[in-house]
Amino acid sequence: MVTAPCRSPPLWANSRSFSQQLYRPRGWAPTGSAGGNDQTLVPGERLRSFNDDKDGLSSAAVEKQVKKIEVREATTLLTVLLKAGYSRTKIKQLLKYRAVRQAEQPLTRIDQELAPGTSITIISEKEASGRYRPCPGLPIVYEDEDILVINKPAGLLTIASATEREKTVYYRLTACLKDRAGKERIFLVHRLDQGASGLLVFAKTDTAQRALLAAWPDVRTRYRVIVEGVPQQSSGTVQSCLCESKIHRVYSVATDKGIGKYAETAYRVVRVQGEYALLEVIPVTSRKNQIRVHLADLGHPVVGDKKYGARTDPLRRMALQSSFLAFTHPVSGKAMEFSLEQPAAFKILMPGKKAVKP
Repeated sequence: MVTAPCRSPPLWANSRSFSQQLYRPRGWAPTGSAGGNDQTLVPGERLRSFNDDKDGLSSAAVEKQVKKIEVREATTLLTVLLKAGYSRTKIKQLLKYRAVRQAEQPLTRIDQELAPGTSITIISEKEASGRYRPCPGLPIVYEDEDILVINKPAGLLTIASATEREKTVYYRLTACLKDRAGKERIFLVHRLDQGASGLLVFAKTDTAQRALLAAWPDVRTRYRVIVEGVPQQSSGTVQSCLCESKIHRVYSVATDKGIGKYAETAYRVVRVQGEYALLEVIPVTSRKNQIRVHLADLGHPVVGDKKYGARTDPLRRMALQSSFLAFTHPVSGKAMEFSLEQPAAFKILMPGKKAVKP
């Protein structure tokens, strides 16, 4: 453990072990499958399509109808939709327009694994595109009237800096929403470093923003990181006080005079490949550049992070991904939980595992 005394840490900072934070986050239960047992699907069974419906519904009524499928055995989304009678072309269209959903979260990968008991909902592409059109270059993981969650690409700023105002997530999302309806807006809740990729949530109303910011200390986040070298301990925590220099470089200090802000980061080694290690990291506190600084303090900087001591950049990007995000919906109060698979670029250093882009 790397420690540096400073102002006393908050009581909640050390209230849970790493395994509890990682696998049993306080106050959270895994999101269940969406309700609805209208029809079930087993291998070899074809689900009746709307065109086979004998209830005499008009095409307009059918267009608005929602189809629900409950999965009985472990399978993939592609298999389920093929069994349901959809062609591969139709499946691509459904996924493109985010018309296939699980627990209100759009599914966008045909190889998505589905567990027994999972319920998926299918709406028409017209209805889906009418609700929320995609934003080019910004993969939307989830969206409703109050919040929007994206998979931020590496290399893109979250908000404007002194030298860059347009190549940012905020600018592009704002432009996208204006093209949709003209009056839609987004509100900043948190940030990801420019070199990082992964889950990033925005509010769509000022009310939702205030609620998310007020509840942010209870939000659960998890990061997937590749570092140079292999930590001696398979798991541990790093604690320090973080200060920022005039040139915006964050660094740890060891002092008992209340200098800096207390920060704590928990980590676990997931996999070792040659001279690199894949870590699962939980920032117990939320400070600027916290993960990057603390891993550098361990002597194992993030791959590609030259600012904090990395000597290599084989991926041509920083190997840092926000892979998990869980919070309470600011309006409905529902537990929201999102996760991403390993970025495709990470497979260069960690081959043999399923990877997706970015």
